[in-house]
Amino acid sequence: MPFALIGFFLALYKSGVGSLAENEIYLKFFLVILCMVFARSAAMAFNRYLDRKFDAKNPRTAIREIPSGKISAQQALIFTIITSMLFIMVCYFINCICFYLSPVALAVVLGYSYTKRFTWLCHLVLGLGLSLAPIGAYLAVTGGFAWLPVLFSLSVIFWVSGFDIIYALQDEAFDKENHLYSIPAFAGKKIGLRVSEILHLCSAAAVLFAGYYGNFGWLYWVGAFIFAGMLVYQHSIVNPNDLSRVNLAFMTANGIASVVFAIFVIADLIINNI
Repeated sequence: MPFALIGFFLALYKSGVGSLAENEIYLKFFLVILCMVFARSAAMAFNRYLDRKFDAKNPRTAIREIPSGKISAQQALIFTIITSMLFIMVCYFINCICFYLSPVALAVVLGYSYTKRFTWLCHLVLGLGLSLAPIGAYLAVTGGFAWLPVLFSLSVIFWVSGFDIIYALQDEAFDKENHLYSIPAFAGKKIGLRVSEILHLCSAAAVLFAGYYGNFGWLYWVGAFIFAGMLVYQHSIVNPNDLSRVNLAFMTANGIASVVFAIFVIADLIINNI
């Protein structure tokens, strides 16, 4: 969501779009938020539906809604179908290109759930799915592509892939035993962490290049420094022999990094265009 908002405000202030009426801007903003909610909900529900048997076998995930009996697999599948249809419907009301590309976006975010069954590159597929957010939001406003939101999308790919590897460290043994694919299961925890560090370094580099390419002001660079600092922090609290703070790195650090970065980027865009 934070990067989708970055894409939205990039379109308003960096694309040259100046003909939108105020009420049209508010409508587009509302529709973009709905798209993010429906796409995320569909992806999460489908992932829980598809992984229900593995979740039931894994002590760490056995408390999730389907294996614990809180909801049925059929309910999760129905919810996935409904939210997917709502996502496509909302895209229809945004513009033609978003509508035409909506099945492609759904194929990526839903298709990720299958990838752990056949490739250790599943982390990159997850990153690709979430990286569609800034491009999609930009398209919602402008109806066209540009390089600047693509740079932010690259940052999201590397960022998400890196923290998903950290999260997967917890299931290294389980994944091996159940013939599931992940970088930690393929190469071990130590190498997995090194790969995560490289990906996060690439994410920070993409953020820096986007700042240079987009000719942003000082607020952007403060946000970029905080974002990079949070990446360093999460790697400082996780090591192959101590995974007790993985959730702190995965949930808290990444949540703070994305939200704070988005606030500074959007503030920079607004202040420099007043």
